[in-house]
Amino acid sequence: MSEVPDIVDNTAEHRFEISLAGETAFAEYQLVEGGIILPHTVVPAAFEGKGIGSRLARYAIDYARHRGLKIIPLCPFMASYIQRHAEAHDLVHPTYRERLGLPAG
Repeated sequence: MSEVPDIVDNTAEHRFEISLAGETAFAEYQLVEGGIILPHTVVPAAFEGKGIGSRLARYAIDYARHRGLKIIPLCPFMASYIQRHAEAHDLVHPTYRERLGLPAG
């Protein structure tokens, strides 16, 4: 895979998407007052190991940061990504911090 297309915010479907070669990787989201819930991420097998899931996670984190939203990462992939990236810890919603093993914020 040479150049990966930009991520698109598909507001109609409530998901961030990357489409390539007829397939789409995506991270679903739900906006709530003051927050963004990340319930599900799908990366087709053809995309695995190419950093596509990480790109979607970084995009979701940046989206939340720029809009002043707290993240509720219900998706195991998103939760794991955020646990491994300290720069995103401040964005985790207070009610979800303990589940990720983060100190109260």
